[in-house]
Amino acid sequence: MEKAALISVSDKRGIVEFSRFLVDKGYRILSTGSTGKLLKENGIDVEFVEDYTNAKEMLDGRVKTLHPKIHGGILYRRDLKSHLDTIKQLGIYSIDIVVVNLYPFEQTALKTDNEEELIENIDIGGPTLIRAAAKNYKDVLIVCDPDDYRSVMDEFDSIDENKRKEYALKAFAKTSYYDGLIVEKLSNEWALKEKAVSLKIHSKLRYGENPHQEAYFARSPFKMGISDLVQLNGKELSYNNILDIDVVYRMMVEFDEGLCVIVKHNTPCGAAISDDQLEAYQGALECDPISAFGGIIGINSTLKKDVAEAIAERFYEVVVAFDFEDEAVEILKSKKNLRVIKLPKTNYSFFEIKTVLGGYLIQQNDYESEFRYEVVSKSKPTQEQLKDLAFAFKVAKFVKSNAIVYAKGGKTLAIGGGQTSRVDSAKFAIARANELNIDLNGCVMASDGFFPFRDSVDEAAKAGVKAIVEPGGSIRDKEVIEAADEYGIPLLFTHIRHFRH
Repeated sequence: MEKAALISVSDKRGIVEFSRFLVDKGYRILSTGSTGKLLKENGIDVEFVEDYTNAKEMLDGRVKTLHPKIHGGILYRRDLKSHLDTIKQLGIYSIDIVVVNLYPFEQTALKTDNEEELIENIDIGGPTLIRAAAKNYKDVLIVCDPDDYRSVMDEFDSIDENKRKEYALKAFAKTSYYDGLIVEKLSNEWALKEKAVSLKIHSKLRYGENPHQEAYFARSPFKMGISDLVQLNGKELSYNNILDIDVVYRMMVEFDEGLCVIVKHNTPCGAAISDDQLEAYQGALECDPISAFGGIIGINSTLKKDVAEAIAERFYEVVVAFDFEDEAVEILKSKKNLRVIKLPKTNYSFFEIKTVLGGYLIQQNDYESEFRYEVVSKSKPTQEQLKDLAFAFKVAKFVKSNAIVYAKGGKTLAIGGGQTSRVDSAKFAIARANELNIDLNGCVMASDGFFPFRDSVDEAAKAGVKAIVEPGGSIRDKEVIEAADEYGIPLLFTHIRHFRH
């Protein structure tokens, strides 16, 4: 029985050399259309699929390889006499190697939203061939990645069943990814009962949160974001760096005003808004210079020379900005380990996926940023207080729950988060401010969730807070409002919360 290799590729990198190698190994080459033509032009003896099957390509190439003589040659079981007899009786080649890659749907989808063009780049025969060969991996070698040609050639005589299984699993992953791309591009509907999520490994990280944990960074192909970063200086990014960059980046794209934020352990430890970039940096740093040590800085504009000089005076892990002045980059490069990251401005609406034991949680990101409120107290806020309340409430959105933010003059004065009791977050932030000799008198307070008791208002009043914003919705809202009225503090309810677990 004649053994054959079926070759039909969209990405033709290295295919001539690989085909020539297979011919030298004694394989008849079956091929289609443009692939076969390229091989013939390079002196390789090719039998076209349509000649082998006596079935012409049809429907503008939509049907080429969907034929029993092709799939029978791939799928027959070599250990079953009945299968062998059928193959011999029908004169079918034993197709022991399948070399296929797919129409460039991903590349097309990155360039256009034209549905007709997208649909024409959905491969049908390719995935069918790949899956058939992968299913029968015990006897068939499937090669679906041009980057594997060299290793296949180098290891060809020692490729056993286990190795063929590795290539088969890679092939199933490829077709799963491909189908996921199609669903993601053609539909934004997450409520599908079944859905493949298209993830491509961007890089292997040194380790995860801790050195004993394996870690990878995967990108989403159609979403601009962290995978588009340009690293201008410094060491390789770690898993924890990327987690912190994510918080910084989310804040950078959400604030319209000039923002500087410093993040430590996935939560802001200082933030400030100002048209003066240096003033914003200094304001963010003053909130908690102790926690800022070894933190990650985000600037939502082009980072300037004078700010770079100020940053270089202290130890930080990462500096992120939408762009950098050339002189700023040179200054930051003086700190050889400091990671300097440029990220693009981007859209802020997407779905988040978190793993839980045995499953996944999927939610739309917390994109709500418009500051809508109801004044529920007798006292009314001033315009300056309203600006600070809006700023503080937006910062609280990025602090680990329970989150409390004290702010004044467009900068945070104290931040409390990650406590199991809301009043403990309020007290922690006050204690931190006292430790750093920060005067909270006259500031505003924001909470990411409602006050379950009036105790947080009592603590705020003692600290000199002059206006408060929180979502409302507690069964004790009346008590909380009464407490605010006792102190003459304006109290705003937003009727929307921003938990961040």
